[in-house]
Amino acid sequence: MYEFILLFCSVAAGFLGSLLGLGGGIIIVPTLTLLFHVNIRYAIAASLISIVATSSGAAASYLKDNLTNLRVAVLLEIGTVTGAITGFLLARKIQSQALFLLFGVFLFFSSLMMLRKRGENLSAKNHPWSEKLKLASSYPNEKGEHLFYKVENVPFGLAAMYVAGVLSALLGIGSGIFKVLAMDNAMKLPMKVSSATSNFMIGVTAAASAGAFLLRGDVRPEIAAPVSVGIIIGSWLGARFMMKIPSSVIRKIFVAILTIVSIQMILRGLS
Repeated sequence: MYEFILLFCSVAAGFLGSLLGLGGGIIIVPTLTLLFHVNIRYAIAASLISIVATSSGAAASYLKDNLTNLRVAVLLEIGTVTGAITGFLLARKIQSQALFLLFGVFLFFSSLMMLRKRGENLSAKNHPWSEKLKLASSYPNEKGEHLFYKVENVPFGLAAMYVAGVLSALLGIGSGIFKVLAMDNAMKLPMKVSSATSNFMIGVTAAASAGAFLLRGDVRPEIAAPVSVGIIIGSWLGARFMMKIPSSVIRKIFVAILTIVSIQMILRGLS
């Protein structure tokens, strides 16, 4: 029964993680710690392994379906990694309680703004950096039609990724939410492209952190193995369903997850 529940939760985490570009940790860590009473260090380590599995399981499908924008991913990863290094250096000097509260409020506000957004509102103009780096591309919608999009506010998006990396390291949370928010709101990428590109990026970020946890001995095979299997199955299913689900539905699911996370962060900041 234990293994069945863990496998089911892992499949659900992989499905939502690949669909929204968030990674499975947002579901797996609370499940392991609250439901199975796993030590938080082992839960986080298993979560990082699962994020790599999510990215690996979904990235190939999204690349095949022309949803991932590789040029945008490589550019933004520079900001995220640089921010993560900065956050690591600042981690011992800054109290995180106020940051949890402040960013929880910001995420809740962002979820309200995304809920009000109607349709994709594809950008009609390219930022000069987008022109030089050839970031504009196209993606297939649920009808199989290719929709062309351009990329706005590239410097702002890069700066947002740096801040995302800093906050991710300071708060010990995944940066998938920040990635999707920045690409969707600032750079005006379509929701499906934002999710698929974030999926590709989070695997790179999580791989480095997972290596550190592995060297420290926090990766427990009896926990990480079944979680990773379930995550891979779920991420494959999520990648298959992505092409069939309208962007508006994906946006609503993302807003629901965003609201839950923001409330958790506010409560943690107040505690």
